[in-house]
Amino acid sequence: MVRENLNDLTAFLTVARERSFTRAAVKLGVSQPALSQTIKDLEARLGVRLLTRTTRSVAPTPAGERFLQTVGPHFDGIEAGLATLTEMRDRPAGTIRITASEHGAETALWPALEKLLFDYPDINVEVVTEDNLRNIVAERFDAGVRLGEHLERDMVAVRIGPEMRMAVVGTPTYFMNQPVPRQPHELSAHNCISLGRPTRGGNHSWEFDKAGREINVRVTGQLVFTSLSLIRRAALSGLGLAYLPEDRVQEDIREERLVRVLDDWCEPFPGYHLYYPSRHHHSAAFTVLVEALRYRA
Repeated sequence: MVRENLNDLTAFLTVARERSFTRAAVKLGVSQPALSQTIKDLEARLGVRLLTRTTRSVAPTPAGERFLQTVGPHFDGIEAGLATLTEMRDRPAGTIRITASEHGAETALWPALEKLLFDYPDINVEVVTEDNLRNIVAERFDAGVRLGEHLERDMVAVRIGPEMRMAVVGTPTYFMNQPVPRQPHELSAHNCISLGRPTRGGNHSWEFDKAGREINVRVTGQLVFTSLSLIRRAALSGLGLAYLPEDRVQEDIREERLVRVLDDWCEPFPGYHLYYPSRHHHSAAFTVLVEALRYRA
């Protein structure tokens, strides 16, 4: 039986799962050339090609995919066993990977982490901020942070923030030259600053709700951003109307830098939740994090 170096097998699994030599090298703490050579040596010893490389991507060959499916679970079991041993230490420890939207990370996740990590120095947290929804099981995240109305099925959901409202805003100068919209459909006549979804295609619809009547409006305009901060800055520059979480623009409205419209069409909706698979084993560190994040009104 061929007994391969465990480090070489770990290198292959990481590249195959990350679909990138660059990301895998960073994760493993090695140089990209060294990692590439490790994979070439492994393929030479096994006598089969495991990865297909192009200038833009890396993907397992059929043999590599089979190897990934048969060997990967055993390594996951080893990691789970080590995590169990870690739990037996006096203090919770380990790394927790979380995917969250930028706004969710800033308003719901970070305030709790800022307090928690001082008390638990052996807990490490990796937060990946992006707007698109991720498959947390397939991409090996421990949990995700999303709005309550966008949660995946078959997940445990823990409320970690209050209800939210959206706000449609523009500058006083903008409204000197444009009519104030009274109904959501009137937004079609305005220059609207959109939140883009590069990995899912298209832009977010602006969602409105009044007395149980729901309306989704696909707006258009000169600007599309993937950042709420840049949308706010563009609105403050008078370049159009923005649709943002209320907390992002409360001070601007109070200081009259921005004017709020369609307020009666922006009813509260479920805020941020932490969601995670119910069937997975969860470490003591993860349990501590969940309790720290749990929203208490």
